[in-house]
Amino acid sequence: MLTKSSRINIQSELDRLTPLEVDKLLEGRRLPFDIVIKDRGVVKPLFNKGMVFTAVAKEMLREKGISEVFITIKDASLLEDYLAETKTQKTSFYDDPLAFKNYSFYKDQHHQIDRTFLIPGTKITFSLFILNKLNFSPLVHASPLTPGEINELLLNEEGDIVIKKSDIPLYNQYLESLSTSDTLSQEDRTKALRATVRERAKIVIRDILESPEGPRKLKGLGAKEKAKIVMRELLNHPERGEKIEELKKILSTMIDNTLQDRDAVYDLISLGGYDYYTYTHSVNVAALAISLGIAIGLKRAEVERLGIGAMLHDIGKSVISHEILHKQGKLDDREYRIIQSHVIEGERILRAHKEFPEEAFSAVLQHHEKLSGRGYPFRLSGKEITPFGRITAIADCYDALTTRRPYKPALTPFYALSVIAKETGNYDPDLLKIFIKMLGKIK
Repeated sequence: MLTKSSRINIQSELDRLTPLEVDKLLEGRRLPFDIVIKDRGVVKPLFNKGMVFTAVAKEMLREKGISEVFITIKDASLLEDYLAETKTQKTSFYDDPLAFKNYSFYKDQHHQIDRTFLIPGTKITFSLFILNKLNFSPLVHASPLTPGEINELLLNEEGDIVIKKSDIPLYNQYLESLSTSDTLSQEDRTKALRATVRERAKIVIRDILESPEGPRKLKGLGAKEKAKIVMRELLNHPERGEKIEELKKILSTMIDNTLQDRDAVYDLISLGGYDYYTYTHSVNVAALAISLGIAIGLKRAEVERLGIGAMLHDIGKSVISHEILHKQGKLDDREYRIIQSHVIEGERILRAHKEFPEEAFSAVLQHHEKLSGRGYPFRLSGKEITPFGRITAIADCYDALTTRRPYKPALTPFYALSVIAKETGNYDPDLLKIFIKMLGKIK
């Protein structure tokens, strides 16, 4: 039952919206504003600003009986110019080859981190930068000799927060210092509790500190960040088998968290519309896969094998050239075939590691197979695809759709799930129903 205050909050949210007929949305044009819908009195994000509105999107709305969507009143001033636009597509700054080349270089030299752990007022020994629209800008200058302080206002900057890859060990030390809530000083607690973190953040340090589940949540979130670091090391050095053992231990913590609290999946996946990073994507896919595995009743040992397979499903990309992985624009047929080879390359790499369980190979080999037989690399169909392959395929597709790329804004969870569900015959319908229910609290 809604409380009086929650009803007021919902009504306040509804009052800030202005309607827009679906038929007026321009196909093939980028949206200059976010679009939401009203579902039983609740506002739900539908399309993100910057997304190209397509015929598929319009058809999806028609199938769901949606004839009217909404934008915020503050964006209403953009509506007239949008409706008056011609079919001519404006040149984007993403089309600048030099800017894109610099972006790709600096992105590889930095490591994306979760802003959850950046407590305003806390001293840090590593510098912070913001990545937004191909540009890297400094936020905090810091080093072990000259520590810096996290500024609350800086954390509201749009974009991904990153650190230099050379500072990863310092960030790891910082994570260790936050491994339990007892390590936070009273002063830091007070500042954290007063902090105003971005409205779109699903988990904030304030909520964690106030919750009786705080220590467990911090441990789970820390495991996710450490998994990203280890995955990055493995992608750079896939021959390091000891890192697989390290990942298994981290996955065990993630599984424990999910077994204790089925909503832990919201803590473990990155929900901020981040740029695409293979290491972050790998951790998200593992978190989604183990949550789905638990939801369908797999035994603990099976979930562990599923988790390590899902975590390493893209390890084969470690041998594909930077130029193809980060190409500006559409891949040609030859380049696409090379990208597809990451599945077989992944198996080849993992066969050399006795630490990798045999049962987990199907997650690696089958995450691009489709029940219809239209997937790759073996064009398997129906029962030929194992449960691990089916689960990882759904998790991989969902995270890819909800992650931002230079040429593709992130889809909202609602729209991404609609897109996956629309691919009739490609994904296991029973698993997909459970997956959608599992993510039901994500707006």
